[in-house]
Amino acid sequence: MREMIRLEPVFQEMVWGGNRMKDYFGYNIPGDDTGEAWVVSAHPQGDCRIAEGSFAGKSLSWLWENHRELFGDAQGREFPLLVKFIDAKEDLSIQVHPDDAYAKEHENGARGKTECWYILDCAHDADIIVGHRAKNREEMRQLMEENRWEEFLKVRPIHPGDFFQIPPGTVHAIRKGTLLIEIQQNSAITYRMYDYGRMPGGKPRQLHQKQALDVVQCPYEEDMGERSVTHEAGYDKTFLVACPFYTVEKYDIRGTAKINQNHPFLIVSVIDGEGSIDGCAVKKGCCLILPDGYGTADLQGDFSIITAHI
Repeated sequence: MREMIRLEPVFQEMVWGGNRMKDYFGYNIPGDDTGEAWVVSAHPQGDCRIAEGSFAGKSLSWLWENHRELFGDAQGREFPLLVKFIDAKEDLSIQVHPDDAYAKEHENGARGKTECWYILDCAHDADIIVGHRAKNREEMRQLMEENRWEEFLKVRPIHPGDFFQIPPGTVHAIRKGTLLIEIQQNSAITYRMYDYGRMPGGKPRQLHQKQALDVVQCPYEEDMGERSVTHEAGYDKTFLVACPFYTVEKYDIRGTAKINQNHPFLIVSVIDGEGSIDGCAVKKGCCLILPDGYGTADLQGDFSIITAHI
């Protein structure tokens, strides 16, 4: 089908959320605690609607169920990926995600959660948590039980343009002052290890330390991967990551460029600037899907996109 699938975001209000997406993307956010915009999602907790075209008003999950040919007849009960923008006005909880095998056994057949982050903007002194320092599981248990989080956690300074792959079992936390795009498996399974003693509504949020102890990789093995950049006519392409669940790349369009869509589907998220794709105006915050068989897309302008495909 030679028709882009443009999607409307679903907003999620969070105890740690803010209001930066209003000015940064021009979104009509629901409030000053908007932590996430699920911009490509067929998850039951946030199922995006199609904004225009032949399937306007239908949900992405409906399209996956009824027109699988648009996705190259990809297998699976559910659309496999979820893309979101995250605005952390305050620190997120210290958390970890399970892999598919653990989630299937312990979470009623759910998917696990592999995810990755591309930092869009952050405070000049911002940092992030990825990984931990415990040498073995007993040391990990002791550090957690004694709330010695500063000793346990690996804190890393961040800058716009940094990228992190977060496999299941990786202790992590997005910290205050950070705006990023996240590409992940279509899953909402999170095991919260520590939440700074916050009491939203007068009650602490649930912790999942038993499950976390089951799934945390220990000792932590760092694998930051390697980027590669290629220069093509009208754009630079940066390879970010490839794993069993997704491949993620960044394109910086400068003028006129052609990109061939030869995957079962291609998710396109505009993260900076503005321009057009096949004559349709796009700007920072626009997210869409190029379906199977779309062919070559003509891009014009001065803008950057993050793409993801299975």
